[in-house]
Amino acid sequence: MAHTAMSGSGTTAGDDPLQTAVWRLRSRGCWTDAAALLEPHAADPAAALERAGLLVERCLFSGDGWADAEDALRTAEAVARDDDERGGAACERGRLAYAATRLGVRDRADEARSALGRAAALLAPTSPGRPLLDFRRGLVAEHIADSPEAAGAAYQRAHAGAAAQGDSLLLSFTWHHLAGLALREGELVEARHGFSESLRIREELGYLIGTAPVLAALADCEPEPEASRLRAEAGRLFRLLGGVPVWLAAQLAPAASTVPAQPEPAA
Repeated sequence: MAHTAMSGSGTTAGDDPLQTAVWRLRSRGCWTDAAALLEPHAADPAAALERAGLLVERCLFSGDGWADAEDALRTAEAVARDDDERGGAACERGRLAYAATRLGVRDRADEARSALGRAAALLAPTSPGRPLLDFRRGLVAEHIADSPEAAGAAYQRAHAGAAAQGDSLLLSFTWHHLAGLALREGELVEARHGFSESLRIREELGYLIGTAPVLAALADCEPEPEASRLRAEAGRLFRLLGGVPVWLAAQLAPAASTVPAQPEPAA
């Protein structure tokens, strides 16, 4: 089974039917159902890691399911056989700790840094998991360490790695977060380009769960009436998906319409 956890490029006609089914569920926010498809394969390190990644992503988007994610992570850690697999599990553990910290569930910032540092020690510079690790270290630098310069460098490394690997979904995240940094600096043209590229990729992939955050972010780069149109579309998708991602609600509130959207805490 090919490991496509938590990055990936959507589905094509030649994809494995299981991976196609997992992607379709994941892209609509049905993480528990997607993880259930992988549960019979949990003895396989790649499947166990992918399942853990799905449940960690559920935590990030919904603020729920922490115990299930922890259980899945322990399984992935237990079945890992080599440094690359152990590094991938450490990367997911760092993301879970980051999510708990960012969403205000519990301060696990030290654990996030430690786990991602362990992943960096285990993953070879040429490992396929390295761009995703760079991206997640950028998230910690930006949102926990409040170091946009370090975050930007990490996002750029992740962006280059994702492009080299043809990882379209990760590219959508790096575009989004690089655009978010540009928006913080008042670089509206650069920000608009990055958010537009992120949106284009997500629409091409059918990554519905990640579309509303980019629409809301792009709205902050556009004049009226386009800004209101984009926010309204983001709100429609947000409601369609049952109020997920939970952290988008405040950005879509009328009182928040003049406040620039914060970059999504995801991936």
